[in-house]
Amino acid sequence: MARARDVEVSGIQVGIPPRLLVGWAIVLSGLAVLVLQFWQSVQGNTAVQGALMGGSVAALATALGTVPVMFSQSLSERTHDSLFGFGAGVMLAACAFSLIIPGIAAARASGVGAWGAGGIVGGAILLGGAVLLAMERLLPHEHFIKGVEGQSTRTLRRTWLFVFAIALHNLPEGLAIGVGYAGNDAVRASALATGIAIQDVPEGLVVAVALLAAGYKRALAVGIGMASGLVEPVGAVLGAAVVSYSAARLPWGLGFAAGAMLFVVSHEIIPESHRKGHEVYATAGLMLGFVLMMILDTALG
Repeated sequence: MARARDVEVSGIQVGIPPRLLVGWAIVLSGLAVLVLQFWQSVQGNTAVQGALMGGSVAALATALGTVPVMFSQSLSERTHDSLFGFGAGVMLAACAFSLIIPGIAAARASGVGAWGAGGIVGGAILLGGAVLLAMERLLPHEHFIKGVEGQSTRTLRRTWLFVFAIALHNLPEGLAIGVGYAGNDAVRASALATGIAIQDVPEGLVVAVALLAAGYKRALAVGIGMASGLVEPVGAVLGAAVVSYSAARLPWGLGFAAGAMLFVVSHEIIPESHRKGHEVYATAGLMLGFVLMMILDTALG
């Protein structure tokens, strides 16, 4: 009889039945085939190809941010909150300069008046926020882990929910990158992707540190932190594929991505960065991130 393979997770031996391993192998093989077929279908779509490249760079930046965890035990709470404030600032500036303003310009270029352009982008912003709110209500996740609580089941469960929340908030970033490339302005889209990639570095670090604090082994914490960024190229390709086939969708796509990012910033990142009493450092990080992203967009765009 086939024996379950023992895998150690956080010091706990977990038996994985061979049938489950075979099932996962089949699922992953099927996904690989689907990805290959999709890639072949978009070979002539430069927007999707650019979005995939930009999203992959952002995912790589998230993975890069986890590397210091291999050599360092933890981050101070002040540093933690400062990094999250920095990420919030980058995302806010990206919403304003790389998504909302170009979205209004795209609507005006299509022949819509000033009030109509503002209404279209404003409606798309509200729609993006509403979709993220619905996902936040329907999908289980946790905003953050409150300190080290040992190896209890509750701690491990909350850690996974936290990682899921980070992946959920990476989705709007990927969408923003994809919609940016669909706008046929490669320079501005590259500036947006660069800014998001910069803020993904500290984000990956924070995810890995949180997992390490919850009791996960160092290598596993780094591996999961790296994987949390993989949703960005998926979101980027999705955003570019939907918007690039119709110019009329561009203002809606830009506004939707901005609304989703604004929801994440206001609902998750800023409150969490202020929760431990380091509001000044978090605010300083936010302002620094905002200015950096603004300079990137205006200088490169």
